[in-house]
Amino acid sequence: MRCPKCAGPEDKVIDSRSSREGRAIRRRRVCLGCGHRYTTYEQIERSELVVVKRDGRREVFSRDKLLGGVQKACEKRPISAEVIVDLVERIIDELANEFDREVPVMAVGERIMTALRAIDKVAYVRYASVYRRFEEAGEFVEVVTKLEQQRHDTATLRLPGI
Repeated sequence: MRCPKCAGPEDKVIDSRSSREGRAIRRRRVCLGCGHRYTTYEQIERSELVVVKRDGRREVFSRDKLLGGVQKACEKRPISAEVIVDLVERIIDELANEFDREVPVMAVGERIMTALRAIDKVAYVRYASVYRRFEEAGEFVEVVTKLEQQRHDTATLRLPGI
């Protein structure tokens, strides 16, 4: 590891701890040349996943693309960046554990929609409208109506004090 300030090759780890819900190790380092302190993260390198698109094309899985899509759906919503990153990391872990090499695009999209539905209904509808390729306003209204029905379903309402 080279120092980001002086590019010196010698450093010393002064603190290590688990980070990102155990998916990474955060290390505080000090450069032995200039004394600059900096942080690095160590995480497991997984085999490269390939996403199989609807038309059969294959594309290398991109964490940044997934993160960008979720961020776009959550734009101007009361959702912290940390929650979004954790959601994306959790989805990536699930996909890597379930699929060896190739992941159907449907598996990625459904996981994102399920996760967004749990944290923010507006973000869910935004993502679903792009993912499901709504052509008409009626399709959009149908999804929102289903969400409203589920919200008012007496079987899922919380009881007072719970």
